[in-house]
Amino acid sequence: MSDTAPNRYHPAHVALHWLIALLVFMMLGIGKFVMPGVSPDDPQKPMMLQSHAYIGGAIAVLLIIRLVMRFTVRRPAAADAGNAFLNFLARAVHFLLYLLLIGMALSGLGLYQMANLQAVFNGAQPYPQNFFDFLPRQGHGLTSWLLLGLVLLHFGAALFHQFIRRDNLLARMWFGK
Repeated sequence: MSDTAPNRYHPAHVALHWLIALLVFMMLGIGKFVMPGVSPDDPQKPMMLQSHAYIGGAIAVLLIIRLVMRFTVRRPAAADAGNAFLNFLARAVHFLLYLLLIGMALSGLGLYQMANLQAVFNGAQPYPQNFFDFLPRQGHGLTSWLLLGLVLLHFGAALFHQFIRRDNLLARMWFGK
């Protein structure tokens, strides 16, 4: 086997990247912009929250798989932005994306436990009127805004590579040879 780095990420890594990206984008949109506008008295609110919680759990499981793959499957050499600071920033953003996704999972799990959402989902107790009564909600909310900012920065950097540097960076995180 050759010691040279591959040109692309493994197809499983690519699939995980885009699936997690899609789910995170969807969850941020729903969690930040849809669910806050739905009244706690709306009969659909518990179902929305239950979906949010379970999809968040799925993201956490996919993230664990992705992290294991990150350290066990060969990957391309780090991309070069043509500037030492931008290269450092790229590594920092990737690290922070993982860290914030872990933070979202942990704060979501904490909120799920403290608000006893399993009992809510089973119909054994009413839906909480104010999730801000639970400490993990503050962390979940702040982390979601930071995550949204990093996702936008990551997306902007990918566009920078693709259309300004024209280095075809996106091909590395797509299927093909």
